[in-house]
Amino acid sequence: MACVYIPVQNSEEEVRVVLDQLPREATDIIDILKAEQASLDLWLIIAREYFKQGKLEQFRQILEEGSGSEIDEYYADVRYERIAILNALGAYYTYLGKIETKQREKEEHFILATQFYNKASRIDIHEPSTWVGKGQLLLAKGEVDQAFSAFKIVLDGDRDNVPALLGQACVEFNRGHYSDSLELYKRALQVHPDCPAAVRLGIGLCRYKMGQFEKARQAFQRVLQLDPENVEALVALAIMDLHANTAAGIRRGMEKMQRAFEIYPYCAMALNYLANHFFYTGQHFLVEQLTETALAVTNHGPTKSHSYYNLARSYHSKGDYDKAGVYYMASVKEISKPLEFVFPYYGLGQVQLKMGDLRSALSNFEKVLEVYPDNCDALKVLGHIYFQLGQTEKALEFMRKATKIDPCDSQAFLDLGELLISSDGGAALDCLKTARNLLKKEGEEVPIEVLNNLGVLHFERGEFELAQQTFREALGDGIWLAFIDDYSSSCINIETASILYRLILFKYPDYVDAYLRLAALAKARNNFQLSIELVNDALKVNNKCPNALLMLGDLELKNDDWVKAKETFRAASEATEGKDSYATLSLGNWNYFAAIRNEKRAPKLEATHLEKAKELYTKVLAQHSANLYAANGAGVVFAEKGHFDVSKDIFTQVQEAASGNIFVQMPDVWINLAHVYFAQGNFALAVKMYQNCLRKFFNNTDSQILLYLARTHYEAEQWQDCKKNLLRAIHLAPSNYTLRFEQVRSTVAELENAVRLFRQLSAASSLHFHGFDEKKIDTHVEYCSHLLEAARVHFKVAEHEEQKIRHKQEVARQMALAEEARRKAEEQRKFQLERRLQEDELKRVRQQEEQFERASSREICIDLRMLIVSKQAILIENRWMLKDTGSG
Repeated sequence: MACVYIPVQNSEEEVRVVLDQLPREATDIIDILKAEQASLDLWLIIAREYFKQGKLEQFRQILEEGSGSEIDEYYADVRYERIAILNALGAYYTYLGKIETKQREKEEHFILATQFYNKASRIDIHEPSTWVGKGQLLLAKGEVDQAFSAFKIVLDGDRDNVPALLGQACVEFNRGHYSDSLELYKRALQVHPDCPAAVRLGIGLCRYKMGQFEKARQAFQRVLQLDPENVEALVALAIMDLHANTAAGIRRGMEKMQRAFEIYPYCAMALNYLANHFFYTGQHFLVEQLTETALAVTNHGPTKSHSYYNLARSYHSKGDYDKAGVYYMASVKEISKPLEFVFPYYGLGQVQLKMGDLRSALSNFEKVLEVYPDNCDALKVLGHIYFQLGQTEKALEFMRKATKIDPCDSQAFLDLGELLISSDGGAALDCLKTARNLLKKEGEEVPIEVLNNLGVLHFERGEFELAQQTFREALGDGIWLAFIDDYSSSCINIETASILYRLILFKYPDYVDAYLRLAALAKARNNFQLSIELVNDALKVNNKCPNALLMLGDLELKNDDWVKAKETFRAASEATEGKDSYATLSLGNWNYFAAIRNEKRAPKLEATHLEKAKELYTKVLAQHSANLYAANGAGVVFAEKGHFDVSKDIFTQVQEAASGNIFVQMPDVWINLAHVYFAQGNFALAVKMYQNCLRKFFNNTDSQILLYLARTHYEAEQWQDCKKNLLRAIHLAPSNYTLRFEQVRSTVAELENAVRLFRQLSAASSLHFHGFDEKKIDTHVEYCSHLLEAARVHFKVAEHEEQKIRHKQEVARQMALAEEARRKAEEQRKFQLERRLQEDELKRVRQQEEQFERASSREICIDLRMLIVSKQAILIENRWMLKDTGSG
């Protein structure tokens, strides 16, 4: 039993103090030490024993009493013991400041430690232990360079001073100079082979940081041999086991972490790793308990960052994005740069993306890329963010980089394909095909959405067989394939499409798109009434469906119902809160057509409609600067207002953009550009533009453009070309009386021109010089004048005839409208009949399916009955055997 003896003054007696049985109150022992004027080394021994027993308050009381002014006066000649007591107090307050989490209390502890070290230096400024203590204090405060200087002062005087060597090793480790730190630890061990186990812990950490993992493991294991309850070594070995990423390694690692926790429940690193484990097992309550404890016991920035990250992940996985964002942000604030710990930046970016804060998310994912420039997940997320921000080129750049880094990442190719669909259908098709092949190669099922997109792309490229194959693959096997084949072989494609859409509606009566597609088919057959009814059916399902409202507005315009069309377009725009470009564009078109209507063309009303149309086109362009249709509409408005130079620039840009896009066919912009050239008197360019449009889009067979050409030639006084184009137009559209009237007018113009030229020749003074016969010229003038008079008569007759024709056309139109109404009623009746037949056919198919199912169930029942009979037979046979055995 260890004990110390305090000599009694003026006596040979001694007070025996058993160190294992020190009094609870330190004042008792302090009174004895003071009364007997015991040596200061006894004060130190007793204080150290209190410290070992965890009685820190008694330890502090003894040392502070032993460093008081009264003791200083009495023991003025004792230098070393006084310095030792002061340095012990300095070390004690350094330790308290290091573990304190509250900044104010931390600083107070450091101030006290500084005061004790300074007091020790005043006794002997050259004392090495004081400088070592100061170095440790500076290290705890994070003042690494000043700590280096303090340790250097000691080592300059004694290069083998072990505490200074260990302090300098810590400095080099914190600087990231792991090789230098390792050498210092080795020197300390050579000088003093019986160093505490913690010295080898430093060697292990240096080896680990240098990538020498096996030697690091050996060092940590040696620490545990010397000190089986060394928590830091247990945690280090546990981390190495966990990083092995094997089932056995993870099990061993978690066992060591648990043991470290049992030895010392307040090791922040062990708490963090345990919390990480429980996160993956879904025990979020334990995650939050452990991380909150870790935060309460540490003030180390990177460790706190890991704790906050664990908390953030827990809330993130539970869908509490507000709290997750707060803790991710706290984690980020505890580290100085992403290189130290990048994961919270990724998590914070995910939460910000979920909350719609695209700019902040962008910033955080870019920080992830700074650390891991080839991280495919970060590249894909950045691609999506840039796409949502309207920066398509940058989005494509990131997506392409992701596919190059990992050519086997099917998701990267899917994402790239989706981005390319709107701009480059061919490239999008290639990406989606690659994704499909990768998924099949990995043995995964190709999503129906991918197959559907592939089919659509094939369809838009005119590859109808491939499109049909892809759609069939998406549907999979089933009775519907035979049904489709039956109808495909016997019906035309439109009828097959109608039946398929009806089948969809039979199965999914609320599928709006099927109604709209049926309406489009009816519209293509000029059955506007049926088309309107189908659109109204779609609106019964969803009365705010923008597509349905826009289609209804177009149909109402076809029926010349302008007021209804305007209200419908306005409802479509309101349904999308003004964000749907097509709805805004339709309203703009309505205003333009309202401005140029022939019936009531009031100048003020025309100007108002044109200005409104321009405003709406501009709004669309503000939202989507690449919208060619809005730009074309704006150009038309400028042309109507006489701003031909502006409209020409716009039409030219739209023409260039449309020419580079295989999915956009815009003959309108070519015609508009030609109209501008015509209005500016540049007939040659107008003719060239009309001809190019006629050849490129209409295979030289559009009578309307031929009429535009004829008018241009007429204004350019190119009579033969005018006549030729009119004849071609009449050949293409023989019932178009406007063309015939133009031909008569062209003939009159030619005669007027001939008379004018001959009269100019007759008035010339040098006819004989040029070889002209004056009498013949007069004869030609007289003849042409006569023909002109006759032609004018024919012209008036033709004009009168045209008026009569127009009247007859109006009567015929009224009759046609009546006939159309009758025909529509008849078609409606046929449609109702056809619908009933289709419903009967669908019922027949459904009955076949039910019969097939019933037949299958009957077969199963028969099999079961046979099985039961067989079992009964076996049982009977067994009974007979038992009976025979019994009788025997």
